[in-house]
Amino acid sequence: MLAPPRPTPQCPTARAVAFFDPNRKSSDRILPCHITLFPQLYVRVRSLRRMKSMRRRNFIAGVLAVAASKRAGAQTGKGRRLAIFSPSEPEALMNENSENRYYRALFAELKQLGYAERENLNVDRWGREKSGAGPATLAMEVVRSAPDAVYIIGPGALLFKQITTTLPIVALTGDPVAQGLAQSLGRPGGNITGVSVDTGPTIHGKRIGLLREVLPRLSRLAWLISKPQWEGQQGAATRTFCESEGISLIPLVAQAPGNEVIYREAIAQVASERANAIMVADNPDTMTNRALIVNLVRDANVPAIYALPEFVAAGGLMAYSFDLVELNKRAADNIAAILRGGNPAEIPFYQASKFELSINLRTAKAQKIEVPPTLLASADEVIE
Repeated sequence: MLAPPRPTPQCPTARAVAFFDPNRKSSDRILPCHITLFPQLYVRVRSLRRMKSMRRRNFIAGVLAVAASKRAGAQTGKGRRLAIFSPSEPEALMNENSENRYYRALFAELKQLGYAERENLNVDRWGREKSGAGPATLAMEVVRSAPDAVYIIGPGALLFKQITTTLPIVALTGDPVAQGLAQSLGRPGGNITGVSVDTGPTIHGKRIGLLREVLPRLSRLAWLISKPQWEGQQGAATRTFCESEGISLIPLVAQAPGNEVIYREAIAQVASERANAIMVADNPDTMTNRALIVNLVRDANVPAIYALPEFVAAGGLMAYSFDLVELNKRAADNIAAILRGGNPAEIPFYQASKFELSINLRTAKAQKIEVPPTLLASADEVIE
């Protein structure tokens, strides 16, 4: 190995080897004496520096190309297509800036997972405005539109099961196994996966038990419910539970989408049937009409339990609810998995595991209802 040259007037530093380091900045000067002393090494270093410069230019060009591609995708709206099916809800609610916090949670989670509307996700909304011909006809239209995935809120999943076995579906529903939507929670085995708000009569039994704490003499319970829920697994399981508890269950069946006439006629049966309490079912239509329902129940002057805390905020007595924000985030996880190419047959159903009790003491006082201290102590939210 050659030793570094000694200092000369032409080469004050004389550390020629150091100058030929390929990682040295391009601004470092290579003096003529360096080239004379190490001609082959000089040529090699120049070649390495040129290669590094080309790689740097190629990297920058690649970054700019990706950014341009993303901008183009955002401008044209190209991407996957999601259909949201909820015939009882206004389509204006189904967006990331919705007044409905559950839709806000859904879209925020989708965005977190890489799917943002108007960038790489197109959303078709199938709500109240399009449901004039009925939910079954609307479901047929959704299937014919052939989206990449469908998100179903409420009891509509059974309609889709009768129509298609191939279109990927995420459903927010009751017990999917009991309804025949899935072979099991862990491995659905078909084209439908999603989140389950309940498996069996557990949540309804809990709500009835809470009513009994404020009304120990509960014997005739009116249940405001949609026809599919009453005729399906949810209705059958709750009827069995009430029979075992010695409670007469009176269905107040309301056609969805409902309106003031439908709900007024349904709740008027409380008096004629001599019911001494009301339970309001969890479905999108009751949620949409919650202010109307709370006012009608107040006029009926009987204790009531609701499915979501929004009813209590509107003046209802109490609610025992699943965490619908969490469930919509879980639904978004399943939607994103399908949009990436996942098979719904292999995506497990998520089962609700977090529940909340809300109580409105103002309403209790107005109805002269004594809420036991133990029940108040167990509440997650109390409106004084």
